[in-house]
Amino acid sequence: MGLNLERTKIELIQWLSTLDDAKTIGKVLKLRESERSDWAKSISEEERNSIKRGIEDADNGNLKNHSEARKIYGKWL
Repeated sequence: MGLNLERTKIELIQWLSTLDDAKTIGKVLKLRESERSDWAKSISEEERNSIKRGIEDADNGNLKNHSEARKIYGKWL
């Protein structure tokens, strides 16, 4: 998809450079801003707590080395 993606981006740039409609430009800007939004704001409280517990575990040295983690989680990797 590499070349196709690059071609599509160029086409979008060309299209944007010809736009005179403020409403459409506003929509594009809104889309761009939503893409930049902090992913942490879109996760659930349960996910936030899970991340917090993971950080606490790491801070307390409750970690698995790489080979142990591969044994435990290998089927998902």
